Amino acid sequence: MIFIGLAVPVAGIAGYFWLSGSVPDLDRTVAVDGLSAPVQVVHDPHGVPHIYAADMHDAYFALGYVHARDRMWQMDARRRLATGHLAEIAGDPALGIDRLMRTLGMAQLAEASYATLPPEVQQALDAYSNGVNAWLANREGPLPPSFFLLGYEPAPWTPADTLALERLLALQLSGNYRDELLRARLIALLGEAQAADLFPEGADVLVSIDHAALDGLYQRTLAGLEAVPSATGASNVWALSGARTQTGAPLLANDPHLGLTIPIQWYLAHIETPELTVTGATMPGAPFTILGHNRSLAWGQTTTGADVEDLFLERIDPDDPDRYLTPDGSAAFETRTETIVVDGEPEPLTMTVRTTRHGPVVSDLEQPEIDAVREDDTVVALAFTGLDPESVVATALYRLNRAETVSQAIDALADWRAPAQNIALADADGAIALTTPGRFPLRRSGDGLLPVPGWSGDYDWEGYAAYADLPRTIDPPSGQVLNANNPVVGRDYPVLITGYPYEPDYRARRIAELLDDPASGTVAGAEAMMLDTVSPAAADLLPLLLDTEATDAAAADALALLRDWDFRMDRDRPEPLIFTAWLRQLNRHLYADELAELFVDYWHLRPRTVRHMLTEAQQWCDVLATEAVETCADITRDALAEAIAELAERYGDDPTDWRWGDAHVAVFPHQVVSLMPLVGSFFTNSVEADGGNFTLNRGATPIVSAERAFQDVHGAGYRAVYDLADLGRSQFMIATGQSGNPLSPYFDDLIEPWRDGQWLTLGAPPEELQQTSIGTLTLRPES
Repeated sequence: MIFIGLAVPVAGIAGYFWLSGSVPDLDRTVAVDGLSAPVQVVHDPHGVPHIYAADMHDAYFALGYVHARDRMWQMDARRRLATGHLAEIAGDPALGIDRLMRTLGMAQLAEASYATLPPEVQQALDAYSNGVNAWLANREGPLPPSFFLLGYEPAPWTPADTLALERLLALQLSGNYRDELLRARLIALLGEAQAADLFPEGADVLVSIDHAALDGLYQRTLAGLEAVPSATGASNVWALSGARTQTGAPLLANDPHLGLTIPIQWYLAHIETPELTVTGATMPGAPFTILGHNRSLAWGQTTTGADVEDLFLERIDPDDPDRYLTPDGSAAFETRTETIVVDGEPEPLTMTVRTTRHGPVVSDLEQPEIDAVREDDTVVALAFTGLDPESVVATALYRLNRAETVSQAIDALADWRAPAQNIALADADGAIALTTPGRFPLRRSGDGLLPVPGWSGDYDWEGYAAYADLPRTIDPPSGQVLNANNPVVGRDYPVLITGYPYEPDYRARRIAELLDDPASGTVAGAEAMMLDTVSPAAADLLPLLLDTEATDAAAADALALLRDWDFRMDRDRPEPLIFTAWLRQLNRHLYADELAELFVDYWHLRPRTVRHMLTEAQQWCDVLATEAVETCADITRDALAEAIAELAERYGDDPTDWRWGDAHVAVFPHQVVSLMPLVGSFFTNSVEADGGNFTLNRGATPIVSAERAFQDVHGAGYRAVYDLADLGRSQFMIATGQSGNPLSPYFDDLIEPWRDGQWLTLGAPPEELQQTSIGTLTLRPES
């Protein structure tokens, strides 16, 4: 027994040292097949590769090589997610997402997309894939620990895999069909009039482009509906013309917000060739720079929140269940069979996928929220701009990376299909712009807010809006462009961008306010804006709440703290925790009884809904389960009391001792492995964080989970400030580290610098870079 007891830790130690061989040597020479000339990859002190190549073909090859070396597990996991092969390694918990991806046909679409691309883009994807596979063939030591723990090796990379990742991102940044489902279910439960209170109209919504005056930024009253929040994306971007900056050249700042994971979705890289220099954020699995700059142009993105998905109710032919009704009569479902291997199951699962003229039948997935909107004689099909072989962005990114001016960039973005995005541009000649490329459906009728009958043809799509008709402003007289997921244009724009006016415009208003300060026209000023923690939502709501009656001394102390608060969501302060907990409970107290089983699906912080109910729809303050008629004063009092009691149980009785950072912890889980017992915590990192749902330094919280209600799960995984006076002075940061290997020193070395607002510069000249380099990879052609 003694020997057995000793053997276990010895084996563990031996296994650790063996796996440590998966950490790559950054200073080596490798002979590979597929290069025209040697490539040098110089690594800066944080492992960021600076790639020096004779041409872009070789640079793409080298980028594929280092992506695979540093992030192969992430690439493979996302490939499996996109193509519906995740259950092969994750088992039954991944079966639902696999069935969805097989139903959407993502793998088949990616394969078909490759043939639609221009030859030069195909060649770029080929070179990148060859680089990935060169690492797989030439790696030293074992694969990273994630592969070892799950017991498999990755398959070779193909260009279709890259295109599948594009489609996955398009799906993740869209998803408004879920909004249609929830809205339809709420109307069925409450009736149209009462459900309208859950989507209150917004006044004086900040709009990014005045399409009538072409004057950059303007404010107007919109008849709008509050979008159902989704954790798919949120971002900030702005650009100032040279007239508004200290240097006299434009400045562009961008920080896209996505779910926090380790490794983060972004990978920094600097590529230098005689034909092109490009620096910024790449996504492992793809060869192009998604966000960044070249020698004379910078670009950034935010999510448009466009309505690019519709649900169609298809009526089954009563005479033949294998057919459905169309305006021209009965038509057969297109069908195919998918086979899904599930880890731990003795036999693979087979499923039949049906498709109509509108798209795949998603009701066959047997999801309750979809079944709730259909009758027994109908099925539900999904129309989505991303389900088209031509709906990719590879060509647009290839050309955007090479554009030298704003005008050329706008021409390049004509090839941008899905997802629809807002893209800010600035060039060294002084031009700035904001444009919204993508495919926007032209509906025969309807506004896309609810599932619609498919058999009549009344709501069919009749193509897509022309690129020339999409929102765009170039060099507005204001000298600024901005977007923070606020509406890019007003409701009267001739192309329907969405029936929803997106989430509340708090961040956009805060950007506009800060841009009035001349300090915003410097790199340091832009950096400070990205780290801004002022909550406009708190400033908006608290005047309605501060007269609330305190039920005990702790509540009185909490109210006193909030009265003196400057609305900053700083991790060392108690007020952000008190405000967020109170707002969370306010939402629950206002509508949980009316929404019943739909409450959790709708529950969010929703400051605009709370304001509406406390001021214009006060009938929601009455609790249905009691005989008394409660007032809004009762609701705010009871919600505060419950929030204070909840916080006291966790953090002690004295509110002055509470800290936002004790609850608001940025958590970076590792896909799949974090869920595994014993080793999962080794792959998960966390750090106390500033910010909140409505601050520029965004740190969104899930709120539904009692245990994780205030965790930071969604934020700026990438930050950048591009200085067009000298692009070498541009500043960058990602949230975790360059490596996806937890044994690497570059796995999590950037988490605290990211949290604390530190920055990296990637524009050092080669001779300076060599002095601080931690290693140089040389790839040379096989002789």
